[in-house]
Amino acid sequence: MDIETKNKTQQALQAIAEQVLEASKKHGATDAELSMSRGTGLSVEIHMDKVDKLEYHRDQGLNLTVYMGQHTGSASSSDLSPQAIEDTVKAACNIAKFTGEDEFTGLAPAELMAETKANNDSLDLYHPWDLAAEQAIDIARECETAARDYDKRIINSDGASISTYSGVSLIANSHGFMGIIPSSRHSLSCSVIGQEKGDSDMQRDYWYSTARKNEALETPKRVGEKAAERTLARLRGKQINTRESAVLYSPEMARSLLGHFTSAIGGGAQYRKSTFLLDSVGEKIFPEFIRLHEQPHLPGGFSSSCFDKEGVATKDRDIVTDGVVQSYILSSYTARQLGLQTTANAGGTHNLTLESTGQSLNELLKELGTGFFVTELIGSGVNAITGDYSRGAAGFWVENGVIQYPVEEVTVAGNLKDMFQNIIAVGNDIDLRSGTRTGSILVDGMMIAGK
Repeated sequence: MDIETKNKTQQALQAIAEQVLEASKKHGATDAELSMSRGTGLSVEIHMDKVDKLEYHRDQGLNLTVYMGQHTGSASSSDLSPQAIEDTVKAACNIAKFTGEDEFTGLAPAELMAETKANNDSLDLYHPWDLAAEQAIDIARECETAARDYDKRIINSDGASISTYSGVSLIANSHGFMGIIPSSRHSLSCSVIGQEKGDSDMQRDYWYSTARKNEALETPKRVGEKAAERTLARLRGKQINTRESAVLYSPEMARSLLGHFTSAIGGGAQYRKSTFLLDSVGEKIFPEFIRLHEQPHLPGGFSSSCFDKEGVATKDRDIVTDGVVQSYILSSYTARQLGLQTTANAGGTHNLTLESTGQSLNELLKELGTGFFVTELIGSGVNAITGDYSRGAAGFWVENGVIQYPVEEVTVAGNLKDMFQNIIAVGNDIDLRSGTRTGSILVDGMMIAGK
């Protein structure tokens, strides 16, 4: 979707949004809010040098929520024709007539809305890639070939894939708010299988690169070689004995620890009292060197936005300062349940960032000394109410700060509240490939269950 098409799409979506809001009022809604999107993309998958899948994407959709007093109705449509819009509005309003009354429902407060006609253009999120199918196939093939040719121990491939998507989203409500979100995202990935000669054991690993701008992607050769390197490093894995040890989580795995924390302090978990961090604002949950904050206006960030999904203006804010929880993560609905104000987190956090304590990965390995470096987590054995944590894991055993051999078929366990308190350091090897930005996290006092 080029710039001219993007601008026409924005104008078309704005016109449709005004129609939807007007029709909602006509059918009896006291308030309404909606989200719409329209975009195009291309994806290619290569397996053993052959095209496995080639898809063009052209999608659009409308999600509408109407309020009749304290009654709510929702409907959606992928057809944005006038008749389909009318039918969708009628359906939402009819549903609202039959739903129960909920005193906490409704739009976010009008005074918290981002400025009218808000636009995320200033955040540098839109960089379409005019990628032809033939070019995409060549890039994916180059990536897979680089992985397969890297070493004779790479015996098979799970394939390489490339995708590009660009489009426009819109959020609007009957407060008069209308926000535009033009965005793009491109990615390249590869997964291969390795085996040592004379050994029946096989291992698989992968690597990927993703970016708003296609120029910022890692080269196909680098992605393929990194996938091969990671696969070969896992060959001849061992199962270690059960023991207590410090655990170093790679950045890709460390993100999940932050995800458990943000879920625990989310408004839904708080008002339902279904969290191990109930009423935790003001409590020291982490060591005092921990700072966790949102940066919603980072140029090019994967979760950057001037407003949340309810149109509430976003701003930089600390969630944890000096180890102490400063605020919950709230939408307007969950905020009302708790007698608080929304934190502009309807739809999630915006570039959640854990500040590093300054060490490189090699320095963290030395600080780990003897322990387990986790590069893969398996399963979802986390109890959100008690904080009990138990997940299958693979990675590397470290002694005297040096990786000794790969480890597989073990379980790392603990309690999240203890794990948060036992964080020793956060690396500067920050992974920027998602809306949660963190380096490796070193945690003391974990139980490793092996043979």
